[in-house]
Amino acid sequence: MTSEMITIFMFATMLVLMMTGQRVFGVIGFVGSAAALWLWGNGAVEMPFNAAIQVLNWYPLITVPFFVFMGYMLSESGIASNLYRMFHVWFGGMRGGLAIGTIGLMVLISCMNGLSVAGMAIGATVALPELLRRGYDKIMVTGVVQAGSALGILIPPSVVLVLYAMIARQPVLQLWLAGIFPGLLMAALFALYIYIRCRIQPELAPVLPAEERENLTTAEKFALARAGVLPLGVFGLMMGLFLTGVTSLVESSAVGALLATLAALFSRRLSWAVLENCTRNTLMISTMFLWIIMAALCFSSVYDGLGAIKAIQNLLLNTWELDPWMILIAMLASFIILGIFLDDTAMLVIVAPLYIPLVISLGFNPIWFGILYTITCQIAYITPPFGYNLFLMRALAPPEISLADIYRSITPFFFLMVLAMIIIMIFPEIALWLPRVVTGR
Repeated sequence: MTSEMITIFMFATMLVLMMTGQRVFGVIGFVGSAAALWLWGNGAVEMPFNAAIQVLNWYPLITVPFFVFMGYMLSESGIASNLYRMFHVWFGGMRGGLAIGTIGLMVLISCMNGLSVAGMAIGATVALPELLRRGYDKIMVTGVVQAGSALGILIPPSVVLVLYAMIARQPVLQLWLAGIFPGLLMAALFALYIYIRCRIQPELAPVLPAEERENLTTAEKFALARAGVLPLGVFGLMMGLFLTGVTSLVESSAVGALLATLAALFSRRLSWAVLENCTRNTLMISTMFLWIIMAALCFSSVYDGLGAIKAIQNLLLNTWELDPWMILIAMLASFIILGIFLDDTAMLVIVAPLYIPLVISLGFNPIWFGILYTITCQIAYITPPFGYNLFLMRALAPPEISLADIYRSITPFFFLMVLAMIIIMIFPEIALWLPRVVTGR
């Protein structure tokens, strides 16, 4: 059997097993181990063991639990909820201002948590009810919360980019820096869309009543603005120590977790219940990442042994004679299609062993490709029928928002995300300029 046929067989087997509802890491690890045993016999049983040793030797992996804990501490303690009050007052006088403020809230939450789940939880439970009470169109604001929360996996400290860095063997710092401007670009596109649409259709977004805005003095408004200083201070100090070389990446993640805990204590919101919830959630997510990475390494080692990567490159470049940009677009399109059925980690570990070496051989920057991959994850998060954020919104949304409303709400934001990806493909420096300036690479 040729390398191409073995590759197709492994992919097909994996997709069939995933349809049974088994855990992603179990399916990937099983297919990789079984294929190794089938191809090379008893000696191949060492491959999963070697993959586990590689995971244990990856020192930057320690950052994952610290960053996840930092995000959960800032959100579970209620510190992040104060941010919405700040945006509520400062942007309420603008047509669509509360929806634009919600996007700003999501950007700040993204700086506190490298996952989209925290932004979705705060947006759906804090921002969404308030927007509906103010008379905002339910379909528009449901899309705002879903799309805004997806920013969490692009803006540092993105846990998804940490996973990509480990599988692609790329520097985490460069990927984080590369995600800042694309994340802000996407947030700006969302805000511009909201502003223009609300100007065209003012009935979608009533202005905050004057009495609510005029009752607050300037001093009181700046007092509210201080609510955003605390979490931003945690993020700024953590990243500042890292960028100036005072601390390493792992040390900075520990500093961030400590500062988040001290911020909750300073705000008198630290309790045993908060600490227990943060610890449990951190343990759950961190162990999931460990298992997925170990399974991915086992799976990819089979590709290396087969020489399938070179076979696929030869097929695309020499046999089919495809243009490098056509191959890149096909890879990104496959990510979006896979994301309809799988989560971001699953689709990365399934195709990364093939895609990343191919991207490098085509002459594309793997840091830039990592940002494009992450944007496809964001698109997958809001794409029916199995988008991750769609299910979260269904679980958290008020009863008056139906599943049909949730599906309809994401249409404009889907196209805005695709537009952002196209812009970054045309102008790679949006992602690559800051890493080059900071790291000199």
